Amino acid sequence: MLSPRPTSHSQHGLVLVLALIVLAALSLAAVGMMRGVFGSNRVAGNLAYQQAVVQAADVGIERAVAWLEQQSTATQAPTSAGATPLPLNALYNTIVNNPANPAALYNYSATRADPNATQTWQSFWDAQANAGLTNTLATDANGNQVSFLIQRLCSNAGAPANAGCEAAPTLPAAVANSSKSSTLKLRQAGQVYYRITVRVQGPRNATSFIQAVVAI
Repeated sequence: MLSPRPTSHSQHGLVLVLALIVLAALSLAAVGMMRGVFGSNRVAGNLAYQQAVVQAADVGIERAVAWLEQQSTATQAPTSAGATPLPLNALYNTIVNNPANPAALYNYSATRADPNATQTWQSFWDAQANAGLTNTLATDANGNQVSFLIQRLCSNAGAPANAGCEAAPTLPAAVANSSKSSTLKLRQAGQVYYRITVRVQGPRNATSFIQAVVAI
């Protein structure tokens, strides 16, 4: 007995099922592509945000370095006519900017302090801020607020000493920079290391800490 041939209605139903399967596959592919595009845009945005934070931190570092250079070259007024001005040595002691000392401009610590084993950088920063040693700049155009802390890498205040300060060594005048007998014998000037810690608070409620060590 011959089987009945498929009717046109059953063929139309098969085409509809195939069309729905193809449409579902295309929809899944479109969703996957959109998720990939959104992910790429998010990554690009985060990279741009990270670069803006680094640039904002550079502003704090440059401000601190410029102030350190200014303070390290400051001199006292000569005691008499024709006398050589003496170094002010303002960086030998901790400086806290206040209305009574407006020339200080920035807060500064003549001794180093480090987070302990159980202390986070944020809690360490809060402790330094409570001591009046941090400096905060105005919020920039990107919404980043830059604060910085300047510390001399010395264990004690006062004139730097090799036992208490991390400093570049001072070579004796008899040490030459070459084995040639005709070369000029050079003396290396002593330099003290300073650590600048910058905190950047961004518009996305993110906080970043960046450090730089300079010798002046």
